[in-house]
Amino acid sequence: MIKATVLIPAAGTGRRMGGSVRKQYLELCGKPILAHTLTLFEDHPLIENIYPIVSSDDISYCQEQIIDRYGFSKVQRIIAGGADRQASVRNGLDALAKDGFNQPQRPILIHDGARPLFDSQRLSALLEIIDKIGACIIGVPAKDTIKDVENNKIIGSPDRNRLWQAQTPQGFQYQLIRNAFDQADADGFVATDDASLLERLGCPVQVLEGDYRNIKVTTPEDILIAEALFGGST
Repeated sequence: MIKATVLIPAAGTGRRMGGSVRKQYLELCGKPILAHTLTLFEDHPLIENIYPIVSSDDISYCQEQIIDRYGFSKVQRIIAGGADRQASVRNGLDALAKDGFNQPQRPILIHDGARPLFDSQRLSALLEIIDKIGACIIGVPAKDTIKDVENNKIIGSPDRNRLWQAQTPQGFQYQLIRNAFDQADADGFVATDDASLLERLGCPVQVLEGDYRNIKVTTPEDILIAEALFGGST
């Protein structure tokens, strides 16, 4: 099995967090959120290299205050993000091609920079599925009843037993995700996650059950939750 390459999109502005510091650089239990996230992959033997994707204005800061400060040796280089998440990941895929990490079956993991609590023990199982069928994401069954709402009125109640909350990492063989991004660009299609780009082309994507601790830190309340979860894991 080819070792995996990880793209870490972390170029968002974090408007819902408020304040002047982007959320991925906020301190969580004594270390920036992004540093916690990078550690998940730095320490895993099946990960070959890591590409953080940050705002072009943040590249020097990220290099000095995250990569150099905490000694992340698997970081290949930092990539400048795009106008949105999809554009940022596309920039990352372009960098892989330029650097020679674009073998068709190479596993590419895409993980949100603001998800520092992923259980990296699930990486081996995730990579095995990617090797077999080409695409797999981490997710959890929906706990709550979900309503389909239009103009503040309920128009439907999907069967909760079929609903899952998508998380990251999401993993794909390089050629599959490259083709999906190229087709999305050609069609002007924008999605909120990477798996959607394969789904629209009819490509099978498996879901590996994760856990509910794998939250995305988005609001000030999430910082408090993440601190409590980190405290419970020590």
